[in-house]
Amino acid sequence: MIRIVLSFIAVIVASAAAFAQDFPSRSITMIVPFAAGGTSDVIARIVAEQMGAVLGQPIVNENIAGAGGSTALARAARSEPDGYTVAIGNAGTSAAAYTIYPKLSFTPDSFVPVAMIAKTFGIIAVKKDFPAQTLKEFIAYAKANPGKVTLGHAGVGSSNYLICKVFTQAAGIDVTLVGYRGAAPALNDLIGGQIDGVCDSATSVAQAIAEKLIKGLVVGADVRLASLPDLPTSAEAGLPEFEAQGWNGLFAPKGTPPNVIAKLNDAARKAIAGDIVQKRFRDLSSVVPDASEQSPEALQAVVTRDVARFKTLLQEK
Repeated sequence: MIRIVLSFIAVIVASAAAFAQDFPSRSITMIVPFAAGGTSDVIARIVAEQMGAVLGQPIVNENIAGAGGSTALARAARSEPDGYTVAIGNAGTSAAAYTIYPKLSFTPDSFVPVAMIAKTFGIIAVKKDFPAQTLKEFIAYAKANPGKVTLGHAGVGSSNYLICKVFTQAAGIDVTLVGYRGAAPALNDLIGGQIDGVCDSATSVAQAIAEKLIKGLVVGADVRLASLPDLPTSAEAGLPEFEAQGWNGLFAPKGTPPNVIAKLNDAARKAIAGDIVQKRFRDLSSVVPDASEQSPEALQAVVTRDVARFKTLLQEK
């Protein structure tokens, strides 16, 4: 009996090893928790294409909007842990969501981190005919008109929602936050004048600011962006408390074999190290994380940190 059990275990181990060695043998799905056109979607498409080239199999993006990304991550958590489904997450979907939506069907332990693939920078922008020309003027206007200024974001729990929360708390203003099913619909409404402003990343709004379709007020970073050299940093604009550096990472369902995670991590590292991704990220005002930040362990540490950080932030009044 013992020999039979040991033989069975040996077969399972051998099969798992063979599976990991053959991976991937077909296309991979990358779940994107927002509508097409937003920061996570753009970054996911760029990286997926290059990762697919490294792995020798296409990576197909699937956009699933709703509940600040939680609908998509619930789907990812239920997927087979075989490496053929991964999800792109950020500080909103993979950290703050656990405070915003306490009854989620998944937890941080439902996922295995693969790699951090991008860093982003938060921007506050307003419609081009908004009466305020500077951040100080905007804050003064908002304080004089409590609750009347509308700021759009990509849905409660998204990284853009967190940018809004960090900004409004730092500025001490009362505004109306308007949630959308992604960053792109919010930006479209801002350009059309249906809302007063947006909290978004440079990846999404830099081009619209450069083309003067909207007005950028501030970037929540300590250095100016090369793509928007005239946009002041938070310290330069008079609000150094506004810090909005974000990130995007890849995650797989819990139980995905370590060898498969290693292959996905290697493909992600090679993809973001390539000239194509480096150039596209520069054009999008995003940056590639340092090599030390690209390991699964480093991403796990960031998630753990941000779960605690945003729990504190979101419980403040």
